[in-house]
Amino acid sequence: MGLDLSGIRPDFLEAGTAGPLVVLVHSGGSNARQWRRLMEDLKDRYRVRAVNLFGYGATPPWPAGALQSIEDQAHLVERAIPADADKVCLIGHSLGGLIAMKLAAQLGDRVTKLVLLEANPFKLLEQAGRREAFAEIVSLRDCVKECGSRGEWEIAAERFADYWGGADSWKGMSPERRAAFAQALRPNFHEWDAVMGETTPVEKWARVLPRATLAVYDPGTVLPIREIAAILRAARPAWRHQEVPGVGHMGPLTRPDVINPIIGSFLDAHAGTPS
Repeated sequence: MGLDLSGIRPDFLEAGTAGPLVVLVHSGGSNARQWRRLMEDLKDRYRVRAVNLFGYGATPPWPAGALQSIEDQAHLVERAIPADADKVCLIGHSLGGLIAMKLAAQLGDRVTKLVLLEANPFKLLEQAGRREAFAEIVSLRDCVKECGSRGEWEIAAERFADYWGGADSWKGMSPERRAAFAQALRPNFHEWDAVMGETTPVEKWARVLPRATLAVYDPGTVLPIREIAAILRAARPAWRHQEVPGVGHMGPLTRPDVINPIIGSFLDAHAGTPS
């Protein structure tokens, strides 16, 4: 019998009081505050909620020793959706993208728009025989899990920051920022179990996710994300697949000036509101 998580309620930020509901799901090692600028951009025409996943903000941490799944995370995010919201737009970055995919599959026609910012369904790499890309991400997973189990979070944080943010990202942080980042990364220990345990094949994702989906990625991003982008494009060519060169995997945080207008334009066009 699985864990009873029904009593856990997610912490979330919100903005706007009218218009379609937009739910934002952050990346691993980040939190709902990564969406502050996007929330500001959308609040005049959307009702926006940015959810803190397990262990972030005031959302309780994942229970130690338990195996986390993407379904668990998706159910957590679902609890942030108001009861009166018949329709919802989902936006997710990296880990948040995979959670948004899972929740969209669970909610079906209630999800009218889906935005995936370098989503990370890494098992697609193994299933498609993309061995180099899968081995690369498994190496990062192993570092976080092994270092985390020994309490060596600064070592894990350095590897994580440099992998996703580019070489010397860690060196560029102040000592205070490094300590805060290493602390914030701790939920990632369980998130790897969830990501690597999500085995939905691409054929099923292609059937159950909405046609009105925007998949955004940097063509120069890390190999596993490039390969996932190619797999999703081949499986679902009717989606809008948009390359955004030069922003990197962390573009939603570091280049909101570039990423946010793309998101806003997509939401407005498909919502029938002026762009």
